[in-house]
Amino acid sequence: MLSEKQGLQGVCVEIKMTTYITELAVSLNEAEESQLRKRNFQKIYVNLYQGAGENGIYLWYKTGSSGPITRIQFSFTSAMTKGLNDTGYTKIDKDLNAVTEGDNIYLWFYNGSSEYDVPIVSIDVTLTDDAQKFKSGWERSACDLNRDAGGKMIYLWVKREKPTYICDITATEGFGGDDEHFKNGFIRVDEDISRGAGGSYVFIWFRQTTDSKKAIRDLQISINHDQYINYQKHGYQMVNIDLNQGTGGNQVLLWYKKDPKCVNPVKDFTLIVGSGFIATFKRAGVHVIDKSLNTGNGSYYDMYLCYHV
Repeated sequence: MLSEKQGLQGVCVEIKMTTYITELAVSLNEAEESQLRKRNFQKIYVNLYQGAGENGIYLWYKTGSSGPITRIQFSFTSAMTKGLNDTGYTKIDKDLNAVTEGDNIYLWFYNGSSEYDVPIVSIDVTLTDDAQKFKSGWERSACDLNRDAGGKMIYLWVKREKPTYICDITATEGFGGDDEHFKNGFIRVDEDISRGAGGSYVFIWFRQTTDSKKAIRDLQISINHDQYINYQKHGYQMVNIDLNQGTGGNQVLLWYKKDPKCVNPVKDFTLIVGSGFIATFKRAGVHVIDKSLNTGNGSYYDMYLCYHV
């Protein structure tokens, strides 16, 4: 928080101004680092390149009292970029995997002002899946910034000006409706649900609210017919996209409930890749739906939906 003091008839009045994250940048070498320092960017001292040698890829940010960033997305295939371009996202044209053989990953940000846009006030990067950060109000992107490059998983975290809750959730197959979802305030969970299974690109999307009364109260996954009938019977609403679309695996469906009788609103959710992280997230108090989203499709990526209340 920034503060100013003004005199008013002999009374000292303190005015507090929130400091937002207003701009992001990426450096690939020391010359670029020097230029960003001159432009008053601040560096996050976590090297996004975890290979051998002295190469360094770093994320930088600038703060201010207006024009906050409200949404951050990543793209790792060219088809993911059109909707972002068409809806006014700013692309940082620096490949976060520039010195590896992994996917070409680009960061995009959006300075929005809709009812679903809540300003970002802090940003961080971790080299481990630090689930404890959820307890302090941080949100984690689902995209591993070291995606398919081998080595440590790298994740981006953000903290917002106010507590937020998940109020809407949906899913898409392919990329045809991306622009409409971005225009309508949705955030894409940037990991392909059917990764490694050879099916369609499938993504989950959500919107946020600062009103806990509008929040989703529970999330579930069905991977067989009996579970389908059970959630339907108990008043859950289904997201009408098979998350295993085109893979030949089980029908995997996402269900949610907004019943106000359920006490705790869902604050945030993300994906974890690999069953080895389940215990870590549970120890941190994160709810993990212990059903692989790739059930029966032969993918070597076990994915799990987890959420924090």
